[in-house]
Amino acid sequence: MSCDTVFARISRPANQVFAFMADPNKLGQWALGAWNGTVDETGLIHANSLRDGAWIYVRVASHSDVGLVDYLVGTRADALQPRIFARIVSGSVLGCSDDECGLMMSALRTDDMDDARWASLIATHAVEIDLIKSAIETGYDPHQPQG
Repeated sequence: MSCDTVFARISRPANQVFAFMADPNKLGQWALGAWNGTVDETGLIHANSLRDGAWIYVRVASHSDVGLVDYLVGTRADALQPRIFARIVSGSVLGCSDDECGLMMSALRTDDMDDARWASLIATHAVEIDLIKSAIETGYDPHQPQG
């Protein structure tokens, strides 16, 4: 098993970034593996991948006291596993102002993931953290009509 971590410095306070990352309704703005999702009354997300159309389930578990968001993922709602993790740290931790923060996202590689799928996941997370940064800093939501 291995892990990949990406990092972005975001020009918004940590609490704002945490709220975005912890909101199950925001997942579809940045998670390419969880597109066109619906969120049920319990917060369970049912979405599909832009890559191959495969359907997945995601549950967001947030821990505001430590700035951690866990994304539990699976192909069945009753078999979710923690696979993606986001950590938000205030700007003062990075030696800058608290008007900005750091966001780290880590992904676990499971034993059943071949090298090609793992390389694709690493590339996808590099794009996703950029989408997150842009969405938070600009307020842009690709699912909302523009005009």
